[in-house]
Amino acid sequence: MATDVNLSPEQIQIALRSGEMKVTGRLVDASNATLLASIYQDGFELVCIYKPIAGERPLWDFSDGTLAHREYAAYLLSEKCNFNLVPMTVLREGPFGEGAVQLWIDVDQSLDMIEYFQRDIPELRKMALFDAIVNNTDRKIGHILPDITGKVYGCDHGVTFHSEDKLRTVLWRWAGEPLTQQELSQLDVVQDFLTAPGELEELLTEGEIEALSERVNRLKETCTFPVPSKEWPAVPWPPY
Repeated sequence: MATDVNLSPEQIQIALRSGEMKVTGRLVDASNATLLASIYQDGFELVCIYKPIAGERPLWDFSDGTLAHREYAAYLLSEKCNFNLVPMTVLREGPFGEGAVQLWIDVDQSLDMIEYFQRDIPELRKMALFDAIVNNTDRKIGHILPDITGKVYGCDHGVTFHSEDKLRTVLWRWAGEPLTQQELSQLDVVQDFLTAPGELEELLTEGEIEALSERVNRLKETCTFPVPSKEWPAVPWPPY
């Protein structure tokens, strides 16, 4: 049984949702239970990251047992609003209960990530805007995943969508810069997504969704990328 690189997105999603899962390891540097797993479906194998809700450590500023839902909410917003930055993610039952299951991304190991994340790259700029929208409190260098094709993904979105402004990121290169017309149009897409009945209501609180809408409105009103706040640390620590 082997991984098939020619699988369609539909096949991958079906496998992530319903394939047989076997835990094969653990990412020991993660603060919450972050498990490496294989999913077997119809003669092929997918490698994924499995984050069971039961393995989430309590946080003082996020409700207990909500991080997996935030991971899935970030994926939904990324996909529905054409950011396409978050690897395919589902919520499902696994060996240790319900959790977020995300497709594994093979990172381009030839890159110097300390140098890479400081580049003026369109995909990183798009990620900076995405983080401002979802209020990402933990965009570290290690959460940026460029693959060998040049596509860039972002992972670890469990601490997003807080109702209070908590943006912490290493992607401040574009702070204060004007948003392009394309970026403003993408904010319109996010607004349309938020005004239509959707799945976020099952994943986030009413207050968090209202704050999300307010952040989008603020970005449209200022027409600029946000700047670091003086009221809280602007960069997660450690940054990697």
